[in-house]
Amino acid sequence: MIILYDTQKIEEMATGLVATTGFFDGVHLGHRHLIREMGEAARIRRLPTAVITFPAHPRTVLQADYQPKLLNTFEEKLEQLAATGVDYCIVLPFTKELSLFTAEQFIRSILVERLRVKTLLTGYDHRFGHGRTDRFEQYEAYGKACGLETLKASPYTDGGIAVSSSEIRRQLADGRVETAAQLLTYPYRLKGHIVGGQRIGRIIGFPTANIQVDDPAKVIPGTGVYAVRVEWKGKRYNGMLYIGSRPTVEDDGHITLEVNIFDFDNDIYTNEVTVSFIYYIRGDIRFDSLEALKEQLERDRETVNNLLSKDKTGC
Repeated sequence: MIILYDTQKIEEMATGLVATTGFFDGVHLGHRHLIREMGEAARIRRLPTAVITFPAHPRTVLQADYQPKLLNTFEEKLEQLAATGVDYCIVLPFTKELSLFTAEQFIRSILVERLRVKTLLTGYDHRFGHGRTDRFEQYEAYGKACGLETLKASPYTDGGIAVSSSEIRRQLADGRVETAAQLLTYPYRLKGHIVGGQRIGRIIGFPTANIQVDDPAKVIPGTGVYAVRVEWKGKRYNGMLYIGSRPTVEDDGHITLEVNIFDFDNDIYTNEVTVSFIYYIRGDIRFDSLEALKEQLERDRETVNNLLSKDKTGC
């Protein structure tokens, strides 16, 4: 996939594009269905494909105090888009000026004149343009007036669950990381750096590394214990990760992320790690003593080892 920030390069690299637009947070099953249909349309027309997206959530431009909850960082989104086999990803800065464009202006000025799109495939329920008041029939008419073919994608219905970024965020909030992975097509991931903690886990035989997530916009799954894969310096380890306020030790309401990495004794303070959520194990529980907590953690570790030994995701 070729990533284009300078849209002038399109004149040198393509005689026309079959494109689709959107924010594509998560690049989930629904997005991939849309991109596959775009690919089929491009094959018939013998043109390259392009996803047109934005580096930041549009609402952050329109509302300075808006704090998005996202499934991907921008870099992660580009990685997932590349995995779909799309030819180009055109990164279009979203500005206040752009937000005022009507759908007709966006089609004519941006898609046709600037990006040289020949065929536009829209999501079956996707709307764009100022106010988002127009529907597909209007997009089709605007396109026809300036030589743009407009197609409407079919809805993605396989699996019985409505697939959307919002639904995946809800699944993660409830701890349903297995369902989220099915909808995403890959395990949900968090990347962060190891920071100092109270080292209580070390006292009871379960040393943990406290993770400070790099991107504050990333969705944090619901509280509880998870079976995870941990990537550090190109190597992968099994582990169990805790998200919660540590009610057994000191419940001050502050949510922490602590990972116990199996068969691992390196000093990774300040290092970067990536955790992939594979299974939900249990909720956050307050124990009567550290000894009771230790006994539960021993059971958790056995459960996690058994589950990860059977996991076939390859992550």
